[in-house]
Amino acid sequence: MNPKRIVVGVTGASGAPYVVRFLRVLLESGTEVHLAVSKMGRRLLFEESGIHDIDAEGFGVPEFSDHLFVYNDRDLGARIASGSFLHDGMFVLPCSSNTLGAIASGITNTLVQRAAAVTLKERRRLVLAHRESPLSPIDLKNMCTVTDAGAIIAPLSPGFYMTPVSIHDLVDFMVGKLVDLVDIDHEMPVRWDPIIG
Repeated sequence: MNPKRIVVGVTGASGAPYVVRFLRVLLESGTEVHLAVSKMGRRLLFEESGIHDIDAEGFGVPEFSDHLFVYNDRDLGARIASGSFLHDGMFVLPCSSNTLGAIASGITNTLVQRAAAVTLKERRRLVLAHRESPLSPIDLKNMCTVTDAGAIIAPLSPGFYMTPVSIHDLVDFMVGKLVDLVDIDHEMPVRWDPIIG
């Protein structure tokens, strides 16, 4: 059975711990990851997680370097920019309001934007993990636009019903919810199992 192939775009909304954990979960599951990081996404990864190098070693998983493919966000001719590149879904994580607006408007000035537009065009799964708050009416309209086009908006809003005790627990909750969207097995605590009494 072929491993899953997932495209990941990182933009400049706060949320580097989500990115790091998400990439690790994907790679540890045997998923082939195709990664594009915007200029502001690079700044985010450095400022919030101290990541200088956008590679498997930089993300702390050098043993999975053969499963991680990194692209320059200015390279609109990269293979993830083509509809002929088959994959099991794309995530923009975190998704800034700027990137959300560009995708909603069909603007493709960066590889992240172009890959997202192609994912929508080809009717593949596109998940926008929006992080900014509060939301403006423009953000809400853009969310409706991309949802109508087939995308999934997955706000980075962790739940508390699993009684988290650390930031790591909150990150795992959201990462578990995200990988659920592409049917990747995991053991992160996201399943609601109410106690009836």
